[in-house]
Amino acid sequence: MKEKLPPEDSISTLDQLKKHLNISPVTETQLERVLQAHPMLITPHYASLIDWTDPDDPIKKMAVPSRQELNLEGSYDTSGEAENTKFPGIQHKYAETALLLATNTCAMYCRHCFRKRFVGLPTKEILKRLEDAAEYIKKHTEINNVLVSGGDPLTLSNRTIEKMLALLTKIPHIKAIRIGTRVPVTYPQRFDDGELLGIFKKYSTSQKRLYVVTQFNHPKEICPQSIKAVSELINAGVLINNQAVLLRGVNDKPETLATLMNNLVGIGVTPYYVFQCRPLTRVKSHFQVPIYDGLMVIEKAKAHCSGLSKRFKYIMSHVTGKIEILGIMDDEIYFKYHQAKDRKKIGAMFKYPVSRTAGWLDDFNPYEDQSQKELKIKQAIKWEIQEETN
Repeated sequence: MKEKLPPEDSISTLDQLKKHLNISPVTETQLERVLQAHPMLITPHYASLIDWTDPDDPIKKMAVPSRQELNLEGSYDTSGEAENTKFPGIQHKYAETALLLATNTCAMYCRHCFRKRFVGLPTKEILKRLEDAAEYIKKHTEINNVLVSGGDPLTLSNRTIEKMLALLTKIPHIKAIRIGTRVPVTYPQRFDDGELLGIFKKYSTSQKRLYVVTQFNHPKEICPQSIKAVSELINAGVLINNQAVLLRGVNDKPETLATLMNNLVGIGVTPYYVFQCRPLTRVKSHFQVPIYDGLMVIEKAKAHCSGLSKRFKYIMSHVTGKIEILGIMDDEIYFKYHQAKDRKKIGAMFKYPVSRTAGWLDDFNPYEDQSQKELKIKQAIKWEIQEETN
């Protein structure tokens, strides 16, 4: 790596932030509480994309802490990552896929991050030895692809990245390796590093491709620097998919989402998923869009997308699996298991009566009558009494 990442002139303190924004004493006190829980880090590049005079700037919303993060509604683990962890740093939820958590560091700490529980913080959830992960994968021949995530793996040193790719590509039953990263968006200068590009070119072969999975969420993020980064990756033989997150105040307008998808296709990035924002602590209250509204946005956006740019699936990454949100018919919302922890569920379709407020699968429960609800309440009270008397 040519220079320290993140750059030393990144915004990480309120004093630095106040050079760009007027922050009242009350708000400053609230933001101090937010930063005690979840740090701030904004690269100079990403800061340059922000219109600091616009109170509703979508780029700013993804990067700058908000006092709304004091809302603790939700959960820090909405997809069951803890229960699918085999040992620190490796998860195996779906039979074919191993997930490696390679680092707790990112170039920028996104305010909508679904791993806020450890990104930028001390943690025991990160992989300690790459060799341990490789050994686990070798023993599980049902695994045919590896997703390397974090944090952001591309904040690691070139030496570590090469070691990781060398170990994984030697495993015969691994057909593809994916690297989940926001670096092309938040710090595209990373790809000015010829050594890194050479590593990608070495390990992305005709028989075993390397995929970079980006997260472009707004058209403003597609700028000359990020376009150059994407071009460098393509020239290195890397295939690029994009996983956007549907975020209130960022891309929840059909014209915004359509422009994003069409522009991604134009620069050589395949639209892969649009994720329903998870009901995360310090995220749900100000970023999550109701599923009904999300469907309206996505279908209207697709009406203005080419066939290439409407290939993405609207996905909810639930504890039971990846659930595609299909659409509405006859006052019912239809869903389909795109991937599932229980393989018997893969491809299964189901439906719920339309709800205008539900933001997650658990918000739908049409089969629970009043007597069942009362029973659950009584059971909950019973457990509380038992805990108090024990």
